[in-house]
Amino acid sequence: MPLMSDVLAAFLSQHKPPFESYLASTLTNYCSDIGQNPQAEPLLNALSYSSLAAGKRIRAMLVYMAAQACQTNNDNSPESSNSMTNAAAAAIELIHCYSLIHDDLPAMDDDDLRRGKPSCHIKFGEANAILAGDALQTLAFELLANEGDSPADLRIALIRELSRASGVNGMVGGQAIDLAVVNQQISYDELVNMHALKTGALIDAATYMGCLCAGGNAQQSQALRDYARAIGLAFQVQDDILDIEGSSEQTGKPQGTDIAANKPTYPAIMGLAQAKSKAQSLCDEALAALADFNANADPLRSLASYIIQRSV
Repeated sequence: MPLMSDVLAAFLSQHKPPFESYLASTLTNYCSDIGQNPQAEPLLNALSYSSLAAGKRIRAMLVYMAAQACQTNNDNSPESSNSMTNAAAAAIELIHCYSLIHDDLPAMDDDDLRRGKPSCHIKFGEANAILAGDALQTLAFELLANEGDSPADLRIALIRELSRASGVNGMVGGQAIDLAVVNQQISYDELVNMHALKTGALIDAATYMGCLCAGGNAQQSQALRDYARAIGLAFQVQDDILDIEGSSEQTGKPQGTDIAANKPTYPAIMGLAQAKSKAQSLCDEALAALADFNANADPLRSLASYIIQRSV
């Protein structure tokens, strides 16, 4: 596994622990009423198990990175993040965690492992896994509506963006296409479109929501969208490469699951060498999109390089 750059490692060490504390307290606070009911314990355990487990938190960190990139001052400490930035990062993470729970279900990708541990439905049963996913999804929007003291127009913009990215015109639509093309041959362009929805839409939303929270301008917003679309596709290309070259110990999920399920992948369509070349060119596109940002965007630059070098 390649070492992270000092810039990326420092950013994550500074922002990830307080974010995870915020996420844990959010779950506790919003589940306090039903937590008094012992019959709800399996559901609450499933929520914590899936959302608080060790993970990369890339989407949540992208919210903070994008907000920092749009700042004009040099105060980039976690304490400088406003309450809506925290809420946006948590909302993105909750949507992502819900999607992983549902993706692993037998009716979907039918995966028994997630992040090196039994999938939610293996640990708690299918019913609790479905309900946990539903609960995390709705909590994301409740959080954006209630948290902090930001004006209504910002909340509405954040909710609108997350709804678009996670719904039928984003992640859910991409997953539907993914299920429909199993055992089918599709073109490169069709594969790109599918992953732009399934994986890229939420990454795009993370950077845009961070920009909104920081009060970024239209030029910054467009540049961050261009960056996000490049790294979103690069992330998926690298995932497909790791499905071939990575081990279960490294990736935290069974090796070769996409091949076994006869899913279309970039190495299958382009060949492994060309897929690796494509990942590098996407990284270059992402870096070019950040050309007009100052050093505040260095964590975004470091992340783009790390995404195509990672082994997990």
